[in-house]
Amino acid sequence: MDRPEYLKLLTQAFEVNPVVAILGPRQSGKTTLAKMYANESNHGQVVHFDLEDPVHARRLANPKLALEELEGLVIIDEIQRAPGLFELLRVLVDRRPNPSCFLILGSASRDLIRQSSETLAGRISYIELSPFSLPEVGFNQLRKIWIRGGFPPAFLAKSETISNDWRKSYISTFLERDIPSLGIAISPVELRRFWMMIAHYHGQLVNYSELGRSFNAADTTVRRYLDVLSSTFMVRQLPPWFENLKKRQVKSPKLYIRDSGIFHSLIGVSNYDEIHFHPKLGPSWEGFVIEEIIRKYRAQTGECYFWSAYGRAEIDLLIIKDGKRLGFEVKYADSPKVTKSLLAAQRDLKLDRLDVIYPGEECFSLEKDIRATGLQALFF
Repeated sequence: MDRPEYLKLLTQAFEVNPVVAILGPRQSGKTTLAKMYANESNHGQVVHFDLEDPVHARRLANPKLALEELEGLVIIDEIQRAPGLFELLRVLVDRRPNPSCFLILGSASRDLIRQSSETLAGRISYIELSPFSLPEVGFNQLRKIWIRGGFPPAFLAKSETISNDWRKSYISTFLERDIPSLGIAISPVELRRFWMMIAHYHGQLVNYSELGRSFNAADTTVRRYLDVLSSTFMVRQLPPWFENLKKRQVKSPKLYIRDSGIFHSLIGVSNYDEIHFHPKLGPSWEGFVIEEIIRKYRAQTGECYFWSAYGRAEIDLLIIKDGKRLGFEVKYADSPKVTKSLLAAQRDLKLDRLDVIYPGEECFSLEKDIRATGLQALFF
């Protein structure tokens, strides 16, 4: 499947820096995108190293010898397996003349590889590659991508059963192989039990003490496990926004499993009929929509929040970007209505616009600067 927006971002990034990192969860299409870019770019020679391939790993056992004479575009896949390469890349891109550009792919976030990647400060651009989004697959596929999630093998599977089996296998591989490969010493059994447990907190405020009691672990252990899942793009901890108000405001983050298909597998849902009658229907729709909106606006850390004042008002997503305050409330309802909570959020946060996202297709005004919007209409 073509991903022209990401190809455009790659082209723009290489105009700024000689090193570009594509970061995202495993199986989100990083390698495929890199190959697409290599085929369309004008970098000349292309050399591809995959650090999960033992042959390639051996070739990079002496990285300076393997890389210093290369010209054109050099792709290094699964860079988190060889963090020592970052320092060498700095040396190589600083040489004059510099004939090479480096496209590095990683399944860990900037936070997880920060100590290594800091050596490339001022020389590297980052692009986060998410699994398929709704606009990429087509708006007529809304139910399918909501239920299956955006991971290409899950979305493109020939049946719901095959999709669900792939997602279960992905979860097992992630826990048993991917986490240990990052040097994180957590028992796969223990992390699976934790992941299953937090799936039931999807869309709720994080209470570290409560999670710790449920898991029979210290608060610090709970925070560490959540940070691991966040840094590998599996979980989103949406931070609260604070406004200078005379109201008691929520200070804990909200928790979401980022891919709706993975979330559905964790709670034992495999098709639309099952989620439609599941008690997690509302939170499932909320998490799915929030991810789509964040991708649409390319909101980075420090640009997306939720907001809640105890017992008074709340809003599911607040994006502060380019001088605008955009509010989003997500409702799984046929006919969303204006509530006192929405009016209070609009007034207190001084929102430029407030959209109530519902599973319909029409877009209509609810109040001044408040509109009900089908998810598709939001993109036009």
